[in-house]
Amino acid sequence: MSTAQSPAASKAPAPTDRRRVVLTGMGAISSIGTGLDEYAEGLRTGRSGARPITRFDTEGFGQNVACEVPDFAPERWIRNVPLDDMGRAGQFAVAAARMAVEDAGLTEADLGERQAVISVGTTDGESHDIAVLLEQELAAGDPEAMDPVLSRRINAGRLTTVIARELRMPNVEPTTITTACAAGNYSIGYGLDSIRSGEVDIALCGGADAVCRKAFALFKRFGALTPDVVRPFDKDRQGILTGEGAGILVLESLESALARGAHIYAEVLGYGLSCDANHPTAPDRDGIARGIRLALDDAGVKQEEIDFISAHGTGTKANDRTESAAILDVYGDAPPRTVAVKSMLGHSMGAASALGAIACGLAIEHGFIPPTINHRETDPECPLDVVPNAAVEADVRIVQNNSSAFAGNNAILILGTYGERVRP
Repeated sequence: MSTAQSPAASKAPAPTDRRRVVLTGMGAISSIGTGLDEYAEGLRTGRSGARPITRFDTEGFGQNVACEVPDFAPERWIRNVPLDDMGRAGQFAVAAARMAVEDAGLTEADLGERQAVISVGTTDGESHDIAVLLEQELAAGDPEAMDPVLSRRINAGRLTTVIARELRMPNVEPTTITTACAAGNYSIGYGLDSIRSGEVDIALCGGADAVCRKAFALFKRFGALTPDVVRPFDKDRQGILTGEGAGILVLESLESALARGAHIYAEVLGYGLSCDANHPTAPDRDGIARGIRLALDDAGVKQEEIDFISAHGTGTKANDRTESAAILDVYGDAPPRTVAVKSMLGHSMGAASALGAIACGLAIEHGFIPPTINHRETDPECPLDVVPNAAVEADVRIVQNNSSAFAGNNAILILGTYGERVRP
């Protein structure tokens, strides 16, 4: 099954009639930088977010590295909701949303008057808090020993409702999307459809996740954790590092953005979804290629117009090989340069493709292509120009952002310079 639109628009307008959607604000929290300036600098300089884990005890795992967000101070951005009302993933989501709306030049008064969509993707939600609650119950032998404060905040739906509370947005549809590691792009697509269809003029969308023992143990059990660094598309790659953070984007109808004189980072040209359901965990070449073709068609973009691809690029043997083959299936023997920001960020799960989309927006805005770091020798099965180890200056106009997830959920997003659907 495949589709190029989300349930937000059951009858989307024809591509020539639908409303245009632009990106007017971004908020990023990552292991390589918090805030747009730090994040952009981290991408340009090829900074690594890998560091020893502090969030949970790793005794017995044989390794102790992830890409945690350092020195996160939620009180800098969260002003209206008690911090205890949300776990770390929720704090990331709310803080990134505050950054994004301020970057867009929107106030709480502006937002309070608008109907809007808030869509946030996640893989693990507040799984760290769930683990703490289980430890409390097991230690006491009594479920009533579980902390009620933690119990109240573990529902994944709170990732969006708490943003609405913080930004004082009473007229919103809050939606949490849980398509695992593709959830950020899914959420952006949901917001895109909501604006295209005329339901709303503004959407806050992206993804958020926090490092947790559950994800670390899962990938360790799969044999998918690298013992040192992430090397996407390298012949010696050994796996992922789990990561965390949030990326929230303000999408807006072009009419709304122009009416208020907003700065436009990029136009959201289109997206494609494919759910191949071929295997619980293994990626499917045909499913990824189908998602890419759907995205290009939805965006009205030709293959030769893509300036670079921000790959899913996890650093596992299977993912990188399969994604490379799908890219070659679509683009032939001369594909666009293809980079993997997970080499820097680690795999931030539901936040990954949202942070990837923000990286694409920054690349368009500032004219550079971020690198794939830790690269030594390209795998012959991944014959791509991965922009190894150092960013390059470039005239970036149209960019493709890939994401894939367990159960064959693929989501591909296309961003472009505002107004430029076809390169002159």
